[in-house]
Amino acid sequence: MKVVILAGGGGTRLFPLSRESRPKQFLNIDDNKSLLVHTIERFRNICQISDIIIVTNKKYQYYVQNEAAMCGAHDAHILLEPASRNTAPAIALAARYCQDVLGCDDNEILFVSTSDHIIRPNNVFSASVEEANILAAKGNVVTFGIPPTYPATGFGYMEAVDSYPGTEAFKAGEVKEKPNLETAKKYIKAGNFYWNSGMFSFTIRCYLEELAKYHPDILTCLQENYAETIQQFLKMPNISIDYAIAEKSSRIVILPLKLYWNDVGSWDAIYDVLDKDAKGNAIKGDCIAIDCKNSLMVSNGRLITGISLENLIIVETPDLVLVSQRGTSQKVKDLVDELKKRGRKEATEHTTIYHSWGSYTLLGEGPGYRMKKMIIKPGEKVKMHLHYHRSEHWIIASGTGKVLKGDEVRLLHENDGEFCPIGVIHAIENPGKIPLEVIEVQSGRYLEVDDIRYDKQK
Repeated sequence: MKVVILAGGGGTRLFPLSRESRPKQFLNIDDNKSLLVHTIERFRNICQISDIIIVTNKKYQYYVQNEAAMCGAHDAHILLEPASRNTAPAIALAARYCQDVLGCDDNEILFVSTSDHIIRPNNVFSASVEEANILAAKGNVVTFGIPPTYPATGFGYMEAVDSYPGTEAFKAGEVKEKPNLETAKKYIKAGNFYWNSGMFSFTIRCYLEELAKYHPDILTCLQENYAETIQQFLKMPNISIDYAIAEKSSRIVILPLKLYWNDVGSWDAIYDVLDKDAKGNAIKGDCIAIDCKNSLMVSNGRLITGISLENLIIVETPDLVLVSQRGTSQKVKDLVDELKKRGRKEATEHTTIYHSWGSYTLLGEGPGYRMKKMIIKPGEKVKMHLHYHRSEHWIIASGTGKVLKGDEVRLLHENDGEFCPIGVIHAIENPGKIPLEVIEVQSGRYLEVDDIRYDKQK
């Protein structure tokens, strides 16, 4: 079995924590581990790390590498999509990688997993995966079904008809992705429909056969080798496996998932996940609630204080604060759309950005200045570059930094600083064994990212 984790989505339903530049799978929800890390660890008892394939968009490369490193998953394979083409092409790309690079035959089972759901306990999940794989080996397209609790319009629904002999699974009848509210209510009333969890198990042969039958335009882009398939990837249609295959296939088998599952697709869902105090408040971070009831308060740095609040959602990030009534968090998408209309960078840009060398977090900005905290990994380097419109002042907060400025080379320690004037080439690296933390203060009339000119020779 090979596990294919789909981590390329760029949703913003948990705005302002999730944005296009840092989507939900990289967030820490109920502890200090991201949803992606939890997903990777969920499969540790089922397969080797080297059997895990993470498919993501190339713009999230360093996020995935950072999260994989945090949980010791250095041997996981990371596939970079040239552009977003949804889940059906992403799985096809993984299948070709398994055949061409990993040497898998057509009978290899692919277990396709989401990367941004909360699922527990892990031992029950592991047993369910093993049962799904047994069914998949018989030529079925197996998906986990979630017993619905309300008429959601954001999930797919699958009708359970005939029992699958000798198992707790069912053969699927009607399959409908994201129905309208009236149809969802009808499914709930019928009592034999399940939500589609977004997780699938099938053999490579089965998946390719279903593509040939229902979406041959994807199959024609799968070339003889993985490198050529990457070149053809942009020609694939933008379509999910749910629309491409699940709604049409006669080979769908539903295996009910009997554990806790939450797609954490809204702030109301986050409220349900987190522990509550005696008054029903879910609090994460530095928050003080006085006479508050049934509210969600999430701080990511600054202190949040509330007095006599009820049924509210308050989420703080370094650059904005979201306040909403509980039960209305599905309208967050409308807020993001409005920010985009107004040209606000907050709609897409996150305050923390990852690079190959580490990350930086925006601490503050105003007319003529911007302040960041850079964390440079041991042995890594911010390459030689210069600016035409701004100067930079580096202050070492922790660790040792090696600064190259013009022809000068200096070692800086905690509380040391270095000024890099406009037009002077400079770089900084971490020669030590611990992360290097640097406070960077930029000054100038133009501070955007395109005012960087890298020295390709260094």
